[in-house]
Amino acid sequence: MARAHFDPVETMPVSPHARSMRRMLRAWAAFLLVFLYLPIAMMVLLSFNEGRVVGLPIRGLTLDWYRSALSNPILMGAVLNSLIVAVVVAVLATIIGTLAAFPLVRAGIRYPGAARVVATMPIMLPGMLLGLGILIFLRRILDMDLSLVSVVLGHLVFTTPFVILIVAARLQGFDHYLEWAAADLGATPRRTVRHIILPLIWPAILAGALISVTLSIDEFIITFFTVGAQMTLPIYIYTQIKFGVTPEVNAIATLLLVATVALLVLGAITVRVGRRVRRTDDVGGVAP
Repeated sequence: MARAHFDPVETMPVSPHARSMRRMLRAWAAFLLVFLYLPIAMMVLLSFNEGRVVGLPIRGLTLDWYRSALSNPILMGAVLNSLIVAVVVAVLATIIGTLAAFPLVRAGIRYPGAARVVATMPIMLPGMLLGLGILIFLRRILDMDLSLVSVVLGHLVFTTPFVILIVAARLQGFDHYLEWAAADLGATPRRTVRHIILPLIWPAILAGALISVTLSIDEFIITFFTVGAQMTLPIYIYTQIKFGVTPEVNAIATLLLVATVALLVLGAITVRVGRRVRRTDDVGGVAP
């Protein structure tokens, strides 16, 4: 016989208002989801609107704004600059942040909490103050011309602490007995790092790289202070606001949204495949 379905709330000694409270929580959760994602959904919808004015009503659906955006050399140059900066920042921030997380967790610092606060201080500072400080340091101290290089340096100050937090949290819960077992079996420190430590913390490293890309593309204040004659996507959108945002911006934002979601899905698939491969190696008794 098929097992009858029943509500656990009916058989538990809880408040008689539990069912109504659960419905209220579900409604509140649905409201929060709509509140968070409705602006994004409207941006995607308005990118297909035939009307040049961004807003309702929808006069019709078209792909002309995507073709117009892809054929706009200034806009595409700004997108390309943002992508270049984001990729460079992600690579450098991931390397620097990962290397900085190891001493914070394993160097036996006398005050590790204070050291972690100092390492992540740029996250807590206002963007205006951070951008102004970076500008003064690059121009007055280093005498550096403002360019995409200065933008990369400014974004590194802001994104590297996020990588440090993520990787340090993963290292904090790392089982050190695995390293000792590898050393007991004759593994050199290099092989231990390559085959034991990095495979176990690389999901955190990948997460730090992904969040660095997102933060770099989205950052406006630090970019505004450190950019030179080049144009990035946030700066382009800011300049277009003075004349009215066209659906071209919505089209490019939608394409970036799709690329970001695809990148996140690829990262999740990579993490799952990596875990499955390690699980297969453990079952088959394959040593690193």
